[in-house]
Amino acid sequence: MISFYSIKKSDKKIKTKIIKSIKQVIKKNNFILGKEVFDFENKFKKYCNSKYAISCSNGTDAITLALISLNLKKDSEVIIPAMTYASTFYAVVNAGLKPVLVDINLNDPLINFEQIKKKINKKTKVILPVHLYGSVVNIKELKKITKNKNIYILDDCAQAHGAKHLNFKRVGGGNVSDISTFSLYPGKNLGAYGDAGIITTNSRKLSERIRKIRNIGAAVKFNHELIGYNNRLDTLQASILIHKIGQLDKLNKNRVSISKRYFAEIKNQNIKFLDYSPNSVFHQFVIRLNKRNLFTKYLKKNKIEFGFHYPHTINQMKYFKKNFGNVKFKNAEKLAAECVSLPIDPMLKSQEVDYIIKILNNFS
Repeated sequence: MISFYSIKKSDKKIKTKIIKSIKQVIKKNNFILGKEVFDFENKFKKYCNSKYAISCSNGTDAITLALISLNLKKDSEVIIPAMTYASTFYAVVNAGLKPVLVDINLNDPLINFEQIKKKINKKTKVILPVHLYGSVVNIKELKKITKNKNIYILDDCAQAHGAKHLNFKRVGGGNVSDISTFSLYPGKNLGAYGDAGIITTNSRKLSERIRKIRNIGAAVKFNHELIGYNNRLDTLQASILIHKIGQLDKLNKNRVSISKRYFAEIKNQNIKFLDYSPNSVFHQFVIRLNKRNLFTKYLKKNKIEFGFHYPHTINQMKYFKKNFGNVKFKNAEKLAAECVSLPIDPMLKSQEVDYIIKILNNFS
């Protein structure tokens, strides 16, 4: 069986270092906001070229904390794409704000700017684009839409660790968006061995608020200045991530190389490719097919793992329908019905990629 993604293989070379770091944390008995947490934050902010990085419990909480830090009125609206993981939507709800869905572009599957323009009103306070599959939203063009409108841009970078904008600045760089959030879930390009997340910004004010909010409202223990939550990154996960960030660029490069082979060598009229941004890191390599059920059975028969990202749009979720009504988003729903994610494990061997391409080309 060709695996979809194997953390074990990706981390083989740094396994000894990770185990040593874990043992050191246990020995020091400092599991909450230990030195390793701040060391990782410093490494990550330098990697993204951001002034501040604040770690937290997971990617969903990262978005929620970022939104809460903006101190918006409860009827404020946050524009998000209809095609994203449910966490993007629930993070807005958890922050007490109103999510407003817009459709995506069908081919590049990123949020549609023309649809954003139609949804902006006086209550719009945040636009939350998602760099889906590791493909990067054009934030420079998005800023033209929000100019002089007092609207924040908060980008969800959960699938884009190390990806770059057209100006070659990394996502999460503090001078691109107002604030950026990352999930560090195990299956991400940069993932912990459990839940984890991190937020970047160039705003000192926002960074200080987030640090307090994630730590039960306190910058200093027992000095609770505002309403907060228990959303800290634990020291054990930070001690692992310190080592994993060092191999991120190499693993991303492997993903890009595999993707280039897929684009160049898969020649099957049943398979439709998506348009990825020039500096994508290919968190997922997603294709579209009309015969999806037949195709996935074919992959199973030929022992190739696959995924769906995502089989349902946000508006198709039961909770959304109940609370926001029955609305349609043509492009997002079409992608959800046709998408299949191919193996993009950065440790795939050349002969395994050969096999995947051969099997896909023989599908009819």
